[in-house]
Amino acid sequence: MADTVPAPPSLRALLSRRDLHLRLVADDDLAPGILDRPVRWVHSSDLVDPTPFLSEGLVLLTTGTQFADADAADYEAYVGRLLARGVQGLGFGTEVVRDGIPSPLVSACRRAGMPLFEVPYRTPFIAVARAGAEAIAADAYARRSWSLAAQRAVSLAALRPDGLSATLAELARQLDCWVGLYDAAGALRSAFPADALPPEAADAVAAEVTTMLRRGTRAAGAIRSGGSAVSVQTLGRGGHLRGALAIAADDLDHEARSVVTAVVAMAALALEQQDGLGRAVGTFRAGLVHALASDDPTLARRAARDLFGPLPAAPIVVGLTAATATRSTALTEWLETRAQEGRGELFFGRSDDGVALVVPAAGRAVLDEIAERFELVVGCSAPTGYDAFSRALTQARTARDRTDQAGLADFADTARAGLLTALGTEAARTVAAGTLAPLRSHDDTDGSALVATLDTWLAHDCSHEATAQALGIHRHTVRARIALAQRVLGRDLSSFAARAELWTALRLAE
Repeated sequence: MADTVPAPPSLRALLSRRDLHLRLVADDDLAPGILDRPVRWVHSSDLVDPTPFLSEGLVLLTTGTQFADADAADYEAYVGRLLARGVQGLGFGTEVVRDGIPSPLVSACRRAGMPLFEVPYRTPFIAVARAGAEAIAADAYARRSWSLAAQRAVSLAALRPDGLSATLAELARQLDCWVGLYDAAGALRSAFPADALPPEAADAVAAEVTTMLRRGTRAAGAIRSGGSAVSVQTLGRGGHLRGALAIAADDLDHEARSVVTAVVAMAALALEQQDGLGRAVGTFRAGLVHALASDDPTLARRAARDLFGPLPAAPIVVGLTAATATRSTALTEWLETRAQEGRGELFFGRSDDGVALVVPAAGRAVLDEIAERFELVVGCSAPTGYDAFSRALTQARTARDRTDQAGLADFADTARAGLLTALGTEAARTVAAGTLAPLRSHDDTDGSALVATLDTWLAHDCSHEATAQALGIHRHTVRARIALAQRVLGRDLSSFAARAELWTALRLAE
């Protein structure tokens, strides 16, 4: 927390009150920092087992009447019960029932690491309890005052030109911790202080943020990595998350959480306000893609230069995502960030059926990164110039539509696979099945083998002799079957066009 926030009430603060005349016993055996733990209240009881009536974080006062017939084991059990209940310290009122503090109690507290202090006869328990209550009340007032001052500070920061960054920097200063803002793609957008989070913890936070954002629902979580505890809160509404806010701080109290809540609301509002501008920019980008599709880049170059920088230098490759990617805020924000970081290395915009991506031919690795990061199919064209942009966009679309598996689909691979791979649509397969239906029906009814004979005949360059040898039948039988197939199909198979169409139908029907 900031320096203006006082330390919470503790046993050390209580013992330092000179007017109470309290004396710590055997302080050299206590664990470091044990006297500085927050004290929630001061209570008194002489019950043998007061723990059912106590809560964690109390300081207990007793006069020792419960130890009238106690032995060493009773003292050990008594201190053990207090320790298990979370009692922060034990005060013993001397000269009320007995002189001094019983040595078995001193020994039991020393072995358990329980702070034990003497409350002299002249100091009433009510004075100690009142001192604790006053410290708790003062701390609560100071925390509320700090919270109001901190909220005012972050509100003033939000009015600066760099409002969002200034707000996060002020939050980091007020909480005295690391604060990070992640965009909708899960990338760290800004952090204050910049390098305060250890690399191991930073990687763990980034992974958690990515997981939360992919779920698409508003959520809050916490992780611990490398000794760093980090809380994460998504920003935006369900189904339209704008990013996440991460804060490396342990056990924020109510006042600190109220400041964080205010900042979360401010950050979400700021990101939502940017959404309208983002839609306008997206529409402008889409217009430039349509201009490039005319195969004349002159207009697009002039329009993009001032806002986005130069278009990637030719030769270029064009990528195309699925149409659903146009609704991905995470993808859009990631692309905007990447394009700003490397002006002239990436251009993108909506096309009719996906996000078009333009990169230099030597920089196509970014298309692989996009496909992997967002689990998308990205079609990729062959290298080309802007004067053939429309053809490159068609190539990318063709490559994309040939697979359903996420990754980069290269048109060069599609071209090497042959023309039939581009025809392998459901419509083409339906037409192929219709073409072969009369032959299959005849085979099923009469037990003929017209489909198999035709397939083998076409595979052997329409040679009756070679087909007969392949099927183990006489060449006259082959000739008769081909003639029958022509009558069943109602077409002349002596022409190349008819044979090519039939061969294509057989391949598509496989």
